[in-house]
Amino acid sequence: MSNTPRLTALDALHRSLGATMTDFAGWDMPLRYGSERDEHNAVRTRAGLFDLSHMGEITVTGPEAMKALNYALVGNIATIGPGRARYTMICQEDGGIVDDLIVYRLGETEYMVVANAGNAQIVLDAISERAAGFDAEVRDDRDAYALIAVQGPESPGILKSVTDADLDGLKYYAGLPGTVAGVPALIARTGYTGEDGFELFVAPEHAEQLWRALTEAGQDAGLVPCGLSCRDTLRLEAGMPLYGHELTTALTPFDAGLGRVVKFDKEGDFVGRTALEAAAEKAAANPPRKLVGLIAEGRRVPRAGFSVVAGGEVVGEVTSGAPSPTLGKPIAIAYVDAAHAAPGTAGVGIDIRGTHEAYEVVALPFYKRQK
Repeated sequence: MSNTPRLTALDALHRSLGATMTDFAGWDMPLRYGSERDEHNAVRTRAGLFDLSHMGEITVTGPEAMKALNYALVGNIATIGPGRARYTMICQEDGGIVDDLIVYRLGETEYMVVANAGNAQIVLDAISERAAGFDAEVRDDRDAYALIAVQGPESPGILKSVTDADLDGLKYYAGLPGTVAGVPALIARTGYTGEDGFELFVAPEHAEQLWRALTEAGQDAGLVPCGLSCRDTLRLEAGMPLYGHELTTALTPFDAGLGRVVKFDKEGDFVGRTALEAAAEKAAANPPRKLVGLIAEGRRVPRAGFSVVAGGEVVGEVTSGAPSPTLGKPIAIAYVDAAHAAPGTAGVGIDIRGTHEAYEVVALPFYKRQK
């Protein structure tokens, strides 16, 4: 393995825009272009443009593509209609979460699995191995796509000005092929910011043309380029889990409060079924730590790994923390013992370098857009 970070098709463009670059999961990615707070607020109030080409695309095709994915993943792939998408997970035999994924059904027997950048190779290997007994082909399509996202309340209007695709008919968690600014694209509507928005999967050689066209189309609407830093604060406010923080191989979907993604009623066996059935029973009898939101009363920012405390005891652990531009206060997501997880629970704090800072327990998400 080379230690040189991979570059997206938009690398030169990011540098020309003065982006601060960072190594993220083996890719050189823009962290921010200017102020991450300004970028965050632009997505909440106007629109932001993201390069997400580091995500891992895996295509599964063939007569038994659906059966192969049903066996490999915990969700029911059989119920995804053509042109629709589903949030799901891939787990180990012991029920631990390998990654959270989005599966798009592109055709009758064609599916695209989108994995997190840091897990793309692991997920590719696992799906390939699990699909071996089925009449299905697993293809690594990471180099076949660049991925550009436009997110925020102004994004439908901006995208409409450069495509004749039926965006009004495109539901949340769906995808359709279309032409955007003269470029063939798979247009999806999933998002990871808490706002409405679109993801555009295009050939890498078309990425720059598309980015420039969207920049121009969004000029009057206040569209700005956005880096990974504000993507993190946006998803944190929206209460969305991040692999490596809220989700790990040490946790099952039931530990993470996401047991709903596991479909025991689907046809046939799937990897991790037995362990997950036991985890579901255990969670029902003895609720595990619960994922909650915490809002600071003071100004100090918590970080992943800090202890959540109550009455001098450690009752949980922070998985993500940051200043929230929308709330104007530091916030955190944490796994907390069930006894202290109810919104409004008194006396809960976070140990920030030896000082117990007071925090309010709230239900997730911190932020929900007005429909």
